[in-house]
Amino acid sequence: MLNLEFLDTIGPEVAAGLAALAVAGIAFTVLSRSAERREARETLSHVDGYDVSAAAQAGVVDEGELAGSFFDRVGGQMLGNVSEFGRRFTPAGYVDKVRHKFVMAGRDSTAEVDRFLAMRVLGLLAVPFVIFFFFVWNPLEMGGMIRLLLAALLSGLLITGPDNSLTRAVETRQQAILLDLPDVLDLLTISVEAGLGFEQALDRTIATVPGPLSMEFARMLGETRAGSSRADAMRAMDQRIDLPEVRAFVLAILQADTFGVSIGRVLRAQADEMRIRRRQIAQEKAQKAPVKMLIPMVMCIFPALFVVILVPAMIQIMDSF
Repeated sequence: MLNLEFLDTIGPEVAAGLAALAVAGIAFTVLSRSAERREARETLSHVDGYDVSAAAQAGVVDEGELAGSFFDRVGGQMLGNVSEFGRRFTPAGYVDKVRHKFVMAGRDSTAEVDRFLAMRVLGLLAVPFVIFFFFVWNPLEMGGMIRLLLAALLSGLLITGPDNSLTRAVETRQQAILLDLPDVLDLLTISVEAGLGFEQALDRTIATVPGPLSMEFARMLGETRAGSSRADAMRAMDQRIDLPEVRAFVLAILQADTFGVSIGRVLRAQADEMRIRRRQIAQEKAQKAPVKMLIPMVMCIFPALFVVILVPAMIQIMDSF
């Protein structure tokens, strides 16, 4: 039941005043930013030939923001304010680390980073409400230990949930890239040995084998065709993926370009090495499987076996005495 003594100590007037103050602060922030944008649009409307799309291209106003609904604009503005609040109070370098993780996860977008920071801030702000729910309100009337465990579990999920989800997304993408790498290198080797150039072989591979690795190769080719050198584009791809196997492939290709070695021979050696590496990873996981199975066997299967085997024997022994 609700703890009325706690509410009496706080006072309903004080609680209502604090809630009204918070709502007024949020509304003032949103409306002030909206008033600034409206004033800018009214000023630009007096200019001959003013167009929203032209202003959006110039960076003055966001065309998608003007075309969206009221709730989308207000929600996006509140999300931006919360993420900005998170940027101010995060440790130095944390935002850059989060941005790099999003790049490794294949979600290279500023909106994704802002949404992540907003989720972190909202999760931290929700922890006091969790403590209030379990220790002050307690509508389920749970015991002290269960209450403590549930509050600690939910608070831990709110605090570490976004980071764990992002790390899991990065690991999943890296695992997919690692599994596709030997097959992609085999196709590259066959294409180069058939007489295609390295870029033409990459184009054929990208069209044949879809996946995150092909997307990274496509981005690398786009950077090369946009004017970047092959070395810089491949180093940038290595930083986006951040895998030792991909780093070894990039270094081998760069050394082949530097010293004039045949790329087909280098690709053949890399394909054989990556296939052996994938076999070793599979064997390593197979060796770890019995150790991982030991915990559920001891905790779940063995107690049931002991009950089935030992309880009848114990009953017979007790009857005999």
